[in-house]
Amino acid sequence: MSSGQFAPQNGAGDSFVNGPSQNAVYPLNPGFMAPPPQPGYISSVPAKGLPAGPQSCYNTHRHQPSPVGTPSPLPASPNHRPVLPGPPQASPTPPPHANSHYQHTQQPSSWSSTAAVFQSTAAPPALNVMAPHQTFGPPPAAMRGTPPLTVPPPTVAPPPFAAVPPPSTVVPPPRAGVPPPSAVAPPPFAAIPPTSTVVPPPRAGVPPTSAVAPPPFAAVPPPPAGAHSDAGPYHPGQMNRPVGSGYPSLQPGYSTAQVHTPPVGQIHPPGQIQHSSMGQIHPTAQIPPPSAGQFHPAGQMPPSAQQTGLSPSLAALSLQSHTPEALRVLNLLQERSLLPHTPVTPPLPCLPQDLQKMNCSPEVFRCTLTSIPQTQALLNKAKLPLGLLLHPFKDLSQLPVVTSSNIVRCRSCRTYINPFVTFMGPTKWKCNLCHRVNEVPEEFMYNPVSKSYGAPHKRPEVQNATIEFIAPSEYMLRPPQPAVYLFVLDVSHNAVETGYLDAVCRSLLDNLSSLPGDARTKIGFITFDSTIHFYSLQEGLSRPQMLIVSDIDDVFLPTQDGLLVNLNECKELVQDLLSSLPQMWRQTMETHSALGPALQAAFKLLSATGGRVSLFQTQLPTLGIGALRPREQPSTKTQAKDVQHLSPATDFYKKLALDCSGQHVAVDLFLLSAQYCDLSSLGCISRYSAGSVFYYPSYHTLHNPAQTERFQKDLKRYLTRKIGFEAVMRIRCTKGLSIHTFHGNFFVRSTDLLSLANVNPDAGFALQMNIEENLLDLQTVSFQAALLYTSSKGERRIRVHTLCLPVVNSLSDIFAGADVQAITALLASMAVDRSVTASVSDARDALVNAAVDMLSSYRSSVLTVPQPGLLAPACLRLFPLYILALLKHKAFGTSSSTRLDERMFCMCQLKQQPLAYAMLSIHPSLYRVDDLTDEGALNVNDCTIPQPRVQQLSVEKLSRDAAFLMDCGSVLYLWIGRNCNPAFLTQVLGVDGYAHLPPSMTQLPELDTAESCRMRAFVDWLRERRPFHPLLHVIRDESPLKAEFLQLMIEDRSESALSYYEFLLHLQQQSSK
Repeated sequence: MSSGQFAPQNGAGDSFVNGPSQNAVYPLNPGFMAPPPQPGYISSVPAKGLPAGPQSCYNTHRHQPSPVGTPSPLPASPNHRPVLPGPPQASPTPPPHANSHYQHTQQPSSWSSTAAVFQSTAAPPALNVMAPHQTFGPPPAAMRGTPPLTVPPPTVAPPPFAAVPPPSTVVPPPRAGVPPPSAVAPPPFAAIPPTSTVVPPPRAGVPPTSAVAPPPFAAVPPPPAGAHSDAGPYHPGQMNRPVGSGYPSLQPGYSTAQVHTPPVGQIHPPGQIQHSSMGQIHPTAQIPPPSAGQFHPAGQMPPSAQQTGLSPSLAALSLQSHTPEALRVLNLLQERSLLPHTPVTPPLPCLPQDLQKMNCSPEVFRCTLTSIPQTQALLNKAKLPLGLLLHPFKDLSQLPVVTSSNIVRCRSCRTYINPFVTFMGPTKWKCNLCHRVNEVPEEFMYNPVSKSYGAPHKRPEVQNATIEFIAPSEYMLRPPQPAVYLFVLDVSHNAVETGYLDAVCRSLLDNLSSLPGDARTKIGFITFDSTIHFYSLQEGLSRPQMLIVSDIDDVFLPTQDGLLVNLNECKELVQDLLSSLPQMWRQTMETHSALGPALQAAFKLLSATGGRVSLFQTQLPTLGIGALRPREQPSTKTQAKDVQHLSPATDFYKKLALDCSGQHVAVDLFLLSAQYCDLSSLGCISRYSAGSVFYYPSYHTLHNPAQTERFQKDLKRYLTRKIGFEAVMRIRCTKGLSIHTFHGNFFVRSTDLLSLANVNPDAGFALQMNIEENLLDLQTVSFQAALLYTSSKGERRIRVHTLCLPVVNSLSDIFAGADVQAITALLASMAVDRSVTASVSDARDALVNAAVDMLSSYRSSVLTVPQPGLLAPACLRLFPLYILALLKHKAFGTSSSTRLDERMFCMCQLKQQPLAYAMLSIHPSLYRVDDLTDEGALNVNDCTIPQPRVQQLSVEKLSRDAAFLMDCGSVLYLWIGRNCNPAFLTQVLGVDGYAHLPPSMTQLPELDTAESCRMRAFVDWLRERRPFHPLLHVIRDESPLKAEFLQLMIEDRSESALSYYEFLLHLQQQSSK
């Protein structure tokens, strides 16, 4: 799809396209639209779509090929039916990669022919931080005159030695590029054991390897020229992860996995996968560069060399006798136990240990590739996406806070000083993004932690990748705004009948004192049906006064005073209003909803101060501007190609959201309805104003008590969570890299600046990147996100996150550093944009293309010896499974039972949730919980948390003799087998037998048994790891939720989707073309 087909971005209507800004807030902005985007990340040509079959969701008009041949008969199970072959079709050639251009998030990104990047997971690096929220002040006056400490300049490590001298007295003939043996003293071979085995020296973080008997050196031929053009350095991290156990029975075509073990004498250097003859030695890795911010005087070896006891030339030589775990070759058609027993963790970048300790936590800042390619051509060849995922305002238990009148930044690119800069002596530092050399201010020489002078590299700013500054006055365009909260409530007959108004008012009364703010906090209320109702809470009134505006075509404020009041001064009037609102509207018979005029009134009320609008809506708007008509046809069964109305029906809500963003007003939407409300249109008010969307289908206080409980718990979290006002976030990257697409809820003010009227700790963001200039001269690159916001206490603060990653020049290193979960989450955001701008079927085809292209690239460019089967590196072994999970996700699934609003809400969640929460909705976690023990349990706050193994999402794993808990992020399902152990039913659920289980059980009883304590501790631990409260449903065989539970079994075949094994066969057929 060409860039010309995209809708206007960061503005609505023709007036915002490629012209001067129509927003009075930013009159100097030359326009809202950047240069046209690149052709896309994934080919728009539906070349590798899924096969069509009976009752299939796949587009049969595309003549998509079926899996290879006809799969062998699967076991007699309703979830494993054979797929029918479709007509074959050749795969069209994807379009060539074009130069990238910046693209706003509001304009969904197009996808090119390259495929997705995934990342394996290892233990995340510990964030090196100070005491919780420790504040550092300026140096005392007495210390400022102390002479600075003289630090020797850094030196460059010597080049790596080309080869290890043979353990014999025969001097090998000289070779090009290798100094004579006398030039470098070889390691003493007398230390080698007489058994002729070579024991590699221990290295930090690498487990000891077994002794390997090398062949005679003279018999080892040199590596053939061009044998592996992509060979390059790779320093493996600690990536030893347990792998899931095998299935009780194997499907046809599956066999026991064979672990590849190199023959004796064969040495595989890190970063390469070789299948050559025994005894061949390949080039090894280069010496890592000196750590940024540290100094190695001339003649002094780096720490890695000192630890190993080798000379600098040999310090980086790898003596591992096996392929790194991340690059272990797996045949996915033979592996049935790919899912780790524990939750997947992100991989570690291959950095020196001192830098790794200071790197940003992957919970906050994460890249799809932990090894950055040197060139765009290399990235294109890898068929992996390059992007970042951010959780910038995450709640942190430890956050160093610095108070300084002079925040040190690069004079050229304005990067904040960070742990990855290089100090060029005691008074200069080199920026790690633009490489400019800057002066170190005199006050920065004082260290507030050690109370010493002369060690700027030990300052908190240079020791912590995540840090927060209390900003001085030059970071303020106006005095910091107060915390302002405006609640806009639907009081039509449909709204009151659901009972939500009682729940909202009761929750507000309970949490009124917990709203974030200070003595300046303001609050206001608006209700609406066919008219707009304001409430005057002016000090001096004996009771709240309601003011009605019936002219919804020309909304105005009935008074300038009393509509927004100081919470502390008028708290009694606010409590009186909240107590009387439900009773005031209990008998209303008005059925119309004038939502658009109510939002206009809210904007007029908050435009002078900024703040947060909390909007509660229960039906489709029917009156005034912004009125909508039903677009969903529930009686018509639709397939993926027929899913329509994902784009807004009107641009009113987008235009109003842009106006709100300009005045620092964010709108959070709570949608509570069993009817169609056109979330595709209403969601724009939150998306473009940096708000949030909450959806509670079929909400009713009496008929759906579980949904009511969830709403009340979520509302409490929403009212009391941390909030930042009038925020902006800028993302910077090393020179040579560029950002071209953002994902999330915000307004894009410039190519790297996001305007966030409000920022909350539950919001996530993603962005896509290109390599505009070759990174040949760089060994690391850095990314920095700086969030400037006003706290609820009225402080202007800057939270800075910095991430450092190595640069590599080989495809094997790129694949080894792929983050499978980060890639999946980025592809999900891209697929949402594709669904809205094109169609759901196009997005599904693009997701399949991502998996096919990755597997094809790995087979053709990384593997040196052809092998049969569907081959993938261990770090990306879960990628096809995650792609299949996305295809079955409600956002992209083809079930005719998925309502349009529900589908759109799932898309909103994929765009606005942080990675950890989004992955649970994509691929739930399944645990067996009827046999919980304390073995391997966690100890959290003196509480023992059992850690059951993660099971595969297949009915094969279910047993009628057991109980299983499925964690889907927003909901928990506890499935009880018909023959479950009676002791579990009695000691955990408090019932005498299976027949006595309540049909709709949503709570675990508090019983005085060890089994009950373990079960409740595990469920509570899962709930505490996410911001909002997931419901718990206890499911029996007769439960209506059983079908929804079984539908989440990703690996089984559903009504219109392939099983995991059939999907692998399809990928094998497409990738082998």
